[in-house]
Amino acid sequence: MQEAVLLAFFLMFVPFLALAQVDMYELSPRFNCVARGRGGNFTANSTFSGNLNRLVSSLYSLTSKPYGFYNLSSGEDSSGERAYATGLCRREVKGDDCLRCIQTAAQNLTVQCPQTKQAVVWYTHCMFRYSNRTTYGRKETTPTLFLPAPEEISSNRDEFGRRQLELLHRLKGVAAAGGSNRKHAQGNGSASTGYRRFYGMAQCTPDLSEQDCNDCLEFGFDNIQSCCGNLIGLRWFCPSCNFRFETWRFYEFESELEPDPPARTERTGKGGGGSKFIIAIAILIALVALFGIFLLVLKWKKNRVKGNNTMFLLFFLDQMFLFLLSLKNDKLLRAYSVLAKSPMSGSHADDQILITDPLQVDFESLKVATDNFSPENELGRGGFGPVYKAVLSDGQEVAVKRLSGTSGQGDIEFKNEIILLAKLQHRNLVRLLGFCIKGEERLLVYEFIKNASLDHFIFGNLLLLMILPDHSLLLFVDLCVFTDLEKRQLLDWGVRYKMIEGVARGLLYLHEDSRQRIIHRDLKASNILLDQEMNPKIADFGLAKVFDFGQTTTHRFTSRIAGTYGYMAPEYAMNGQFSVKTDVYSFGVLVIEIITGKRNSNNNEAREGLLSWVWRSWREDIILSVIDPTLTMGSRNDILRCIHIGLLCVQEMSMTRPTMASVALMLSNSSFTLPTPSRPAFVYENVILSKDSTSAEGLQMSLNGVSVSELSPR
Repeated sequence: MQEAVLLAFFLMFVPFLALAQVDMYELSPRFNCVARGRGGNFTANSTFSGNLNRLVSSLYSLTSKPYGFYNLSSGEDSSGERAYATGLCRREVKGDDCLRCIQTAAQNLTVQCPQTKQAVVWYTHCMFRYSNRTTYGRKETTPTLFLPAPEEISSNRDEFGRRQLELLHRLKGVAAAGGSNRKHAQGNGSASTGYRRFYGMAQCTPDLSEQDCNDCLEFGFDNIQSCCGNLIGLRWFCPSCNFRFETWRFYEFESELEPDPPARTERTGKGGGGSKFIIAIAILIALVALFGIFLLVLKWKKNRVKGNNTMFLLFFLDQMFLFLLSLKNDKLLRAYSVLAKSPMSGSHADDQILITDPLQVDFESLKVATDNFSPENELGRGGFGPVYKAVLSDGQEVAVKRLSGTSGQGDIEFKNEIILLAKLQHRNLVRLLGFCIKGEERLLVYEFIKNASLDHFIFGNLLLLMILPDHSLLLFVDLCVFTDLEKRQLLDWGVRYKMIEGVARGLLYLHEDSRQRIIHRDLKASNILLDQEMNPKIADFGLAKVFDFGQTTTHRFTSRIAGTYGYMAPEYAMNGQFSVKTDVYSFGVLVIEIITGKRNSNNNEAREGLLSWVWRSWREDIILSVIDPTLTMGSRNDILRCIHIGLLCVQEMSMTRPTMASVALMLSNSSFTLPTPSRPAFVYENVILSKDSTSAEGLQMSLNGVSVSELSPR
């Protein structure tokens, strides 16, 4: 009973912890380096360079602001070398998350646009720009960037476009009417076509006047009419404003067509701060009082009803959180609903798992096999909970993943893995041997993989041997005596090629050969396990999605982006669109990592991203320089061919990427002619705009379908 009380008390605060996990911000940056007019470039040791460096550094000493807008400058006004900057976040990105986004954007922008006096970068959840002239209160509509959705309206185009513009103009008026803290509006409208509704958002930097905000957004609306009137979705950006429309709700909060309140004068002393403090104390007292009443009622129930009171605990929590509905916080309510619907509640109606399932394993057997879940048998720990090595009564070694009772996300993944892996059998997929449901316990039993995951070998993650990344099944292997270089030397070209082929076969099975088309969505080096013969096995299906082969559409959308940076395809990171080509992109990144021995999220000596470095080396005909220096043996033609395949897989446009069936054919048939790859995703070139230019040249994605008959890196 005491444990149940502690569980209840902890569950009270888990939704509040979830509030801190605001949508992730480091998604698909779009850089634009501008040199025009009296802007131009600067030298490394110039006055402007020092001012800009001080400005970027000052971001790390700021405290977060509630409205997500920052205006800064550094230097003397009279010098003509003063640096100015503004940063803006989307409405739902609050506090520290917003500030971290802007800090990251500023740091990366100065790297991507070296010695350029004017530059801007757009992330999914924030933007940052700097200039050698003041940016505050000035409308700036160039450069522009638009990101179109891949589909067009097939019928009633004029009607759809008319209603779309009606919504955007309505949002424009609301956003422009906002105060000096925020100029933002979002809402939805009836599509009157095959789509039920469409959704829109408009935003200006709050330093603009109402007229300037109107004019900026109107400029954007006019800008897209000539190119994008038939699209079902689009995102448009310029330095002073941005807007978006989609056929799915992409924003966090419900529709809000009320303008934000005008700015209020800050008060000192016991004014606004005092009232907020009183409200916070009142809420805290109310929560403590409710919990005290709960304990008294629980004590009364204990004297009357014997047995498990977990259902009563969760019922009480459900009632208590109704008290917080007035906060109207989507994240809080969603976080709590995950917990309330969790199998931890004792109801298994939604589990889609029968207790009589033949994969069901006895809890007591697993308890004995792990020596009562001894810390000595713990292989690692992740967001889902710990993983143990276990020896069953018949001597079979297995890995047991024990779900943490407080992990709502892990509980969803628990069900997902059972439903999917129970139906899958392939030599390149990790095998699920069983599962256990007893009371509040949730355990998954996998085949035991003797070697570590792939990232341990190619990146040398020595410190991560006993600390699992979230959702990955990293198993301990005694390689501590080897250096990183020696560990990579264990992977000669034959072993690496076997890994590439094995992962390709596993993905091909998921995409085309299994009973249902399955998209993994989290393919990465730490989710590739290596058996005793170094054969790769794809693990961790917690984020996987199922496509029926009979579906007419080849992709889906989600408003909840999940996965790993560096492996996420641009259409998924930017718009939540996923398909089999999402896994193809991840596979391409993995191939390049295996060959170079470098992680995509790391920079090389020139602070250049991995894909950018490989692409530049390919175009400059120095591609041999990217090969891991430990690969002293092996066919250079085969290695170059695999780099070529990897570049085809990471192309920016999903339609130009090959399917896994094509990839398997490319790997198995050396006479198969490979097409020329186009530029990879997230590789951006510095752009010099003319004075009259109104678009960001070079940001558009290029396609090159020319085939070549020989393996040339150009």
